[in-house]
Amino acid sequence: MATDGASTFPAADAEGELNPGQNKKVEVDPVSSDIATSKEVKEQEEAERKLKKREKKEAMQTLKTTILVSAIVVAVAGAAFAITKKLREK
Repeated sequence: MATDGASTFPAADAEGELNPGQNKKVEVDPVSSDIATSKEVKEQEEAERKLKKREKKEAMQTLKTTILVSAIVVAVAGAAFAITKKLREK
């Protein structure tokens, strides 16, 4: 078992570990922080993508509804025109 200076553990703060309420210094693990941040960014991007997809779907649905209503109006107007033309001929 080799004991060189590079493989030793850092000194522990026994007072801070035993009394966490008195420890005012916040210690953040940079790797965990980066993972959590990247996860939050991915979740936010996913939410934005879903929102854009939903908005696009709603826009397409509105367009389809508009076209359908317009077609019905044209059909009714055409039928009314044809009926009045037939009535005039008689």
